[in-house]
Amino acid sequence: MTPPSAPAITPSPSATYSALASRIKSNESVVGIIGLGYVGLPLAHTLHAGGCRLLGFDIDPAKIVALKEGRNYLQHLGDGMVKDLSASSRFSATSDMSRLGECDVVIVCVPTPLGRHQEPDLTYVINSGIAIGKTLRKGQLVILESTTYPRTTRDDFLPAMLAAAPASAKEIKVGEDLFVAFSPEREDPGRKTHTTRSTPKLVGGVDPHSTELAAMLYEKGVETVVRVSSAEVAEAAKLLENIFRAVNIAMVNEMKIVLTAMGIDVWEVVRAASTKPFGFMPFYPGPGLGGHCIPIDPFYLTWKAREYGRPTRFIELAGEINTSMPHYVVDQLAHALNERGKPVKNAKVLIIGLAYKSDVDDTRESPSFELIELLRERGATVGYHDPHVPESFPVRKHDLKMKSVELTKDNIAAYDVVLISTAHSTTDYAALAKHSQLVVDTRDAMRKWTSEMGDRLVRA
Repeated sequence: MTPPSAPAITPSPSATYSALASRIKSNESVVGIIGLGYVGLPLAHTLHAGGCRLLGFDIDPAKIVALKEGRNYLQHLGDGMVKDLSASSRFSATSDMSRLGECDVVIVCVPTPLGRHQEPDLTYVINSGIAIGKTLRKGQLVILESTTYPRTTRDDFLPAMLAAAPASAKEIKVGEDLFVAFSPEREDPGRKTHTTRSTPKLVGGVDPHSTELAAMLYEKGVETVVRVSSAEVAEAAKLLENIFRAVNIAMVNEMKIVLTAMGIDVWEVVRAASTKPFGFMPFYPGPGLGGHCIPIDPFYLTWKAREYGRPTRFIELAGEINTSMPHYVVDQLAHALNERGKPVKNAKVLIIGLAYKSDVDDTRESPSFELIELLRERGATVGYHDPHVPESFPVRKHDLKMKSVELTKDNIAAYDVVLISTAHSTTDYAALAKHSQLVVDTRDAMRKWTSEMGDRLVRA
C-alpha cells in the first residue's frame, strides 16, 4: 500500500511579502486598476470605500477625461460612483501605462472576447501583462480578473509579464518578490440585490503567498473573500458559474421551441414549475444570449478542453441552441407576417430593446444586433427603440449606425410588426398594445394585454 504523500510545505514569507502585506493592511499601497469599464470602475469604487489609494488605467482617453470631470459614462452605475472617485485625493486616472511601476498592486479588468472562429482572444490580457512587465519591480502583486480558461494566469499572463520585464527585474522570483493571483469578476450590470462589496470574492494565487496577499487586498472593500487552493480553481469556478447558466438557458430555450409547437405557453410552464420549493431553479427563454459572460465563457473551456483531448459535447450543444435562437425568432416573425399576407421583404420591423438585458445601457453581445442584421438580410426595414441606448455604437461584430425611434402613436402604427427583444421597465407596453399592427414578444412582456390584443400578439 502506497503511503499518503506528505502535505506540501509552504515556504516562510519573504521580507518582500511582509513589507507588501504591511503596506496593504495600512492602506499605504497604491492599487492600479487596468480597465475602467463595467468591472474595473465598480471595483475601484469599492476599494476606495475601503480606504485604498487608487490609480486607474484605461486606453480610452474619453473615460479618463470623463472621470476627471466627474461625468458618468456607465448609466446603470449612477452618477454617485464617478463623483465619489473624481472628488477624492485618493483616486486618479490615466492612459499612461508607464506609470504602472508606481503601483504596489495591479488588478487587470480587461475584455476576453472571442475571435472570428469562436476561439479565445487573449489580446487584451497579454497586452496588459506586457505593459505591467515593462515597469515590473520587486514587491508587486498582480491580479487578473478577466474571465478565461484554466492556466491562463500561470501559463500565458505571467510569462508575458516576465518576458517584457527590464533587465533589472529578470531575477525576480514569483512567490518571493512578485505575487500573482486570479480573482474572477462577478459583476451583473443593473442588479440591485448584490453589489461588488456584497458579492463574495474568489481568490486563487499561483502560490499560497500570492493568494494571501490578494485576499488581504480585497478584504479592504469586499465583505466576504473566499480563498481557493490555486489560480486554476478560481479560473475554473468562474467558467462553471457561467456555463451553468448557459446550459440551463439552452434547456429552457429548447423547451420553448417544443412547447410552442404544441401550443403550450412556456412562460406559464416555468411559473408553474417554480412553485416547487426545492429541486428547481427557474430560467427563462429569450431571443438569444447577451452580455459579457454567458455567450462567450463556455467557448473558453471547450477550446481549452481540446488541448487535453476531452470532448465537451454538452456545453457545445448548449452553445448551438443558444446561438440559433435569433434565427428561430426571425423565422417565427416571418411566419406571423406571412399569416397576415405580408412578406418579410420590405416589411417595417421595430425592435424593442438594443441593450442585452432590461434597464441597462449595456449592449455587449446583445441578440438584438443579430436580429436586426438577419431581418435586413431578408429585406426588411428595421428600426429600434431603447430609452437607455439613444444611438447605436460599434460593437464586436456589428456597427448598425442607427438611432432610437420614439414610441409615439404614429411611429408604432407605421411598423408592420414590433419585435420585443429586451423588456425595459420604462417601455410603454400599453401604447404597443393599443397601436401596434402586430407584436412578436420574446420576453413575455405583453401578457397583461393578451386578451386585448388577440391575434395581434404572437409569442416567440
